Amino acid sequence: MPAVPVCNMQGDEVEELDLSPAVWEAPVNDALMHQVVVAYLANQRAGSASTRGRAEVRGGGRKPWRQKGLGRARHGSIRSPIWRGGGVTFGPKPRDYRKSVNKKARRNALKSALSAVNEESAITFLDEIDLPRPKTRDIVQMLRVLGLENRKVLIVMPERDDTAYRSVRNIPNVSIMRAEDLNTYEVLNAEHLIVVRDAVPVIEGVLASA
Repeated sequence: MPAVPVCNMQGDEVEELDLSPAVWEAPVNDALMHQVVVAYLANQRAGSASTRGRAEVRGGGRKPWRQKGLGRARHGSIRSPIWRGGGVTFGPKPRDYRKSVNKKARRNALKSALSAVNEESAITFLDEIDLPRPKTRDIVQMLRVLGLENRKVLIVMPERDDTAYRSVRNIPNVSIMRAEDLNTYEVLNAEHLIVVRDAVPVIEGVLASA
C-alpha cells in the first residue's frame, strides 16, 4: 500500500511510513467483527446479579390468616412474590456469560477493524509522544492541532508510558492503550485512532501472520 504520512505533535508531516497491506488493507468482515465484539462485551460481565426466590426469603412459615371466613384473599405465606418483601419470581441468579472466540478469529477481526478505520481515513500516525512531565494541556493542544479536539480518540502506544497515561486520563472521550492490548471493540468504539509510529511494528508483528 502507499506510504502514509507521519505527523509530530505540532501537526507537521515529518516522514512517511510503509504499512503492511495484510494488516491495514485486509478484507472487512462485518459478521466476524460483530461476533468478536459481542464476545468481548459478554466477557466483561461479572454475572453476579442475584435475587432470592420465595424459598430463600426469611419468614413466612405461618399462614397469615385462616383460609375462610374473613372476607380477605387466601394467602399461605407473607413471603409470596405478590407480597412486599417476598421472593422474586424468575429473578437473576449468578451465571457465566463468557463466550469463547479462537485466537485466529480475534486477530482477523482486529485486522478487519484496522482496515475499516484506515479505509475511512480515521487514523493518524504520530512520530512520538514526547512529554517531559505529565501535562494534560500538551495533549489537548496536540488534539486541537490535529482537529480531534471534540472526537472520541484512542491513542495506541508501543509500550506503557506513565507520563502519557497521566496526561490523557483527565481528558473526556480520550483513551490510551498499549499496542499489544489493542482489540476490535476499542478500535471500533473510537471515532479516530492515533497510532504512534513505533506501535506499528508491534501490531503488524502480531497480525501479519494471522
